[in-house]
Amino acid sequence: MIMDTSIIFLAILVVLVLVFLVKSIAIVPQQNAWIIERLGRYDRTLSPGARFIIPFVDRVAYKHSLKEIPLDVPSQICITRDNTQLQVDGVIYFQVTDPMLASYGSSNYISAITQLAQTTLRSVIGRMELDKTFEEREAINSTIVSSLDEAATNWGVKVLRYEIKDLTPPNEILRAMQAQITAEREKRALIAASEGRRQEQINIATGEREAAIARSEGEKQAQINQAQGEAAAVVAIAEATAQAIGQVAHAIEQPGGMAAVNLRVAENYVDAFANVAKEGNTLILPANLSDVGGLIASAMTVVKATGQGK
Repeated sequence: MIMDTSIIFLAILVVLVLVFLVKSIAIVPQQNAWIIERLGRYDRTLSPGARFIIPFVDRVAYKHSLKEIPLDVPSQICITRDNTQLQVDGVIYFQVTDPMLASYGSSNYISAITQLAQTTLRSVIGRMELDKTFEEREAINSTIVSSLDEAATNWGVKVLRYEIKDLTPPNEILRAMQAQITAEREKRALIAASEGRRQEQINIATGEREAAIARSEGEKQAQINQAQGEAAAVVAIAEATAQAIGQVAHAIEQPGGMAAVNLRVAENYVDAFANVAKEGNTLILPANLSDVGGLIASAMTVVKATGQGK
């Protein structure tokens, strides 16, 4: 009986030792931190890995994830500077940087961050007009992050960024904004059309001016070419006439040349009277037929004088 009692006692002792050993080993996952309290007071922070604690004396009071955590900020109504209501919601990204402060700096740092984000957002929106809230989203986000990060330092939390998800004005404002956008687009379309017509008229006027200049230049060049052609023709005729006269003078100086000239002058004289007779019904004859010989002699005198002058 005594042996059975010893065996039972030994078995209980082994079980207690095993339980003690199991309770004395804490396995902390990666990117986590555990807060250990010893007899109700903060003792240490356990980093990832296998760690030893004293069972029934030490206890894991808090477990924190050191990863970046997204936190939705509930939607709320904000009043802008021009007294317009906006329904705004967003999301915060934060990370626990000091597990001890995150455990003891605030009773609930998640709720504290959320409340502070909402109050800061209302304050920032209240200093802006409605149109600016849509244009200055980056500035709003930056202001909220700065304000949250300053306050969250005492909570062992680092606020990384804040993003506004939705900015929703009332339906009446949406309709007014849509009408304003439509009017602005119509205005731009009219301005663009008028600018197009203006440019078209400028192009037409420029084209007509250039065409007129081109025509005047062409007419000027044509007149220059015509004048140069006429001058060249006059020079060519004069040179041909001079060459012909020279050839005639040279021919007269040859033997028999003077007789040929007498014959030619007489033929021209007779042909001239013949042509005069053909043009009318009246026959015209010289008062004295001997005038033919006199005319020929006069013409020959001129020819001889010309030949001697050369």
